[in-house]
Amino acid sequence: MEFSLALPRQAVGIPMVRRALGDSLRSLGVTEECVSDILLAVTEACANAVRHGGPANRYRVETSVGGGRCDVRIIDRGQGLVRVPEQYPPTDVENGRGILIMRAVVDEISFDITPGRGTVVHLCKHLDWDDDAAYARERVLAAV
Repeated sequence: MEFSLALPRQAVGIPMVRRALGDSLRSLGVTEECVSDILLAVTEACANAVRHGGPANRYRVETSVGGGRCDVRIIDRGQGLVRVPEQYPPTDVENGRGILIMRAVVDEISFDITPGRGTVVHLCKHLDWDDDAAYARERVLAAV
């Protein structure tokens, strides 16, 4: 299963991404805990694209589910990260935790940064399946 969304660089698009991705994963029988982890990471990445993805007015979210994993790429055309944080910022700082949160809830994360031209955040999570939905998942995946 693959889908791509082109969204305005406004916070209003983030719930649309969460809904489309969350409903898709749940319909395949992915556990709620796994869905929640993926949605948390994607929300953080989308919030960064909304906040830092200018001057472009849009950003993209590309999703692929298959082979027991979910891959999501969040693509913006902003200035690009100066550096990727390796530790949490001091407690008196309000920003800078998003990337570390993403790292904590997905299995793989990578960044393709082109200064002045944008950032691609690639998130990968190995899927955990709800045993009660195994039959439905097999039917859906067999049809693909």
